[in-house]
Amino acid sequence: MIEHFFQCPYCWETISMLFDSSIRQQTYIEDCEVCCNPIQTKVTFEDSELIGCDVCSIEQ
Repeated sequence: MIEHFFQCPYCWETISMLFDSSIRQQTYIEDCEVCCNPIQTKVTFEDSELIGCDVCSIEQ
């Protein structure tokens, strides 16, 4: 598992999520730990190294 820090697209606070580096491409939907809004996160790994992280808000 790799911890990655980024800004929430709603409240702009810096938060972190844990990602499984053994899966090359993944999509997560998780609530922000600060404002509780849903965030969609798409991550890409190559040789267990994070090479891409796209974070976006989900319209409610």
